[in-house]
Amino acid sequence: MKDWQKLAYPAAILVLAGLGGLGLIASAPKIESVAPKKVFPAVRVMSGQPSDIPLWVRSQGTVAPRTESDLVPEVSGPVVWISPALVSGGFFNEGELLFRIDSRDYDANVGRARADVARAEGEDEHARAELRRQQGLAKSKATSPSHLSNARRASRVTAAVLDATRIALDQALRDLQRTAITAPFEGRVREEHVDVGQFVSRGAPVAKLYATDFAEIRLPIADRQLAFIDLPSLRSGTQLDQGPDVILRTTFAGREHQWLGQIVRTEGEIDPRSRMVHVVARVRDPYGTSVPESGDGSPTQTDDRPPLAVGLFVRAEIAGPLARGVVAVPRSALRNNQQILVVDTSNRIRKRDVEVIRIDHEEVLVRIALGPGERICISSPQIVVEGMQIEPIMDSTEKRS
Repeated sequence: MKDWQKLAYPAAILVLAGLGGLGLIASAPKIESVAPKKVFPAVRVMSGQPSDIPLWVRSQGTVAPRTESDLVPEVSGPVVWISPALVSGGFFNEGELLFRIDSRDYDANVGRARADVARAEGEDEHARAELRRQQGLAKSKATSPSHLSNARRASRVTAAVLDATRIALDQALRDLQRTAITAPFEGRVREEHVDVGQFVSRGAPVAKLYATDFAEIRLPIADRQLAFIDLPSLRSGTQLDQGPDVILRTTFAGREHQWLGQIVRTEGEIDPRSRMVHVVARVRDPYGTSVPESGDGSPTQTDDRPPLAVGLFVRAEIAGPLARGVVAVPRSALRNNQQILVVDTSNRIRKRDVEVIRIDHEEVLVRIALGPGERICISSPQIVVEGMQIEPIMDSTEKRS
């Protein structure tokens, strides 16, 4: 290769590279300088429209019967018949025959008592006739005073014997009636321990019964919650003619059910251990047996709810007064127990004092004065400076509403 060729090739390459670089520079896009956009912290806000909100007091308790008693026979003897309803869980009506005691001995007692009454009536009739005769003889002075005195004494004795035999007859009749033991009220059998052929003794309980017309739930209320329900003071009495409504809820068989009841009384003392006042809620027809009987004679329910059975644990919400002109905000929005952050129309944070009406779990009811276009901040920014610019985001729950 010649010397000029050795120089020409590198020179040509350099020239071509320089021309390519110039072309790239000439075709490059022009870069425009843009000022950086300010990014403000985003916070969730709500409108804060005042409204009237009912106050509820929450509690819980266990269902108990309004009336519960032992079934006790008043006479002794062997049991000869038992009602099919006298089993654990059985329903019965008021006055229904539950079991019967052998009455033959009591029939015999009634017969003897009637014979004693008949004999005493005869003796009394004879004594009164003799007294009248002696009184007639005494008027004509044909008898002695001692005979008249004896006739009077005999008449009083036979009259007393007649009264005693009549009382014994009444008692024998009552004992005979007591061999048929009936239900004292409409209710259900909690437990029983009696069977045919068993000898029962007078005064020994054979079953435990409870009424089904009402159910009662004993609900503890903290003293700080008493201001939110309309209850009489302990000094003025414990019985309520028209108490507040109460909603009872429980989960049964995987579904939630509810019943409507009423507070009927307060207990007359404060629990020394929990420092709570107990109120009693009452629910009518807890077993849904207002339709008395089905085709087979058993009670039927009026809806598809399970019965509000004795021993069931329930949650209660007691209706209180209406809080007017309040706003419900999340508890996290409350700062220093008396302040809330407000976003003005310029999207700037302002601190605002509020009146706290009630703190209930994760919700706070407050009264707050908001100007036109102002919103409540429900986020919890780490740094808050009065007048700082923010980016408001409307809460999703308010968007849906």
